[in-house]
Amino acid sequence: MIRSLSEAYPDARAELDFADPLELLVAVVLSAQTTDVRVNLTTPALFAKYRTAADYAGADRTELEEFLRPLGFFRSKTTSLMGLGAALVERYDGQVPGTLAELVTLPGVGRKTANVVLGNAFDVPGLTVDTHFGRLVRRWEWTEETDPVKVESAVATLLPPKDWTMASHWIIFHGRRVCHARKPACGACLLAKDCPSYGAGPTEPDVAAKLVKGVEAEHLIALAEQAPKPARPRRAAG
Repeated sequence: MIRSLSEAYPDARAELDFADPLELLVAVVLSAQTTDVRVNLTTPALFAKYRTAADYAGADRTELEEFLRPLGFFRSKTTSLMGLGAALVERYDGQVPGTLAELVTLPGVGRKTANVVLGNAFDVPGLTVDTHFGRLVRRWEWTEETDPVKVESAVATLLPPKDWTMASHWIIFHGRRVCHARKPACGACLLAKDCPSYGAGPTEPDVAAKLVKGVEAEHLIALAEQAPKPARPRRAAG
């Protein structure tokens, strides 16, 4: 399944725009309860104004809130960024640390955020267990765990560490484009043969194809057409 996903999403990456570890850390913190697209629309002006951890630590609250207002929860996110900047200045000389143990001590930074930063800014392998990742690995019966830390631990035993970061991207991409929460595009999924939840969504190719999202939709549908299908759905749709 991982091999198939790697072929489906050769350009998979973190979908947040960033130029350095600080920008990525800030973007991930801001992505809570909003979309990566909206974060990417907001951060160019933010990053032009606030270039260092000290800039966030010493920010004028009212001014920073205005930058973050389009993201929702802007007051709490302002507090998070100011606290994050202060912690980086006080503990790490303004630099983003490169270990999980250090990152998770920062305000607003949990394992998911830390793994995103480690994998994409420092090339340190890590599994990013967001809602898409958790949903898919449970649908695939890789684990029954629901706690993100336990999900991360379970999946880590199935994949070599060198694949953790990219596997996270591939799985999250698939969750956003094909294996949707309410109505997965089962009939247009290249993993259908290996998926124990095939049939949770429409299996008719024409119907399912309309559910596939993203610029890769045509490519993904073509791969699904070439892939073998189960003889019958393993799980009733609904």
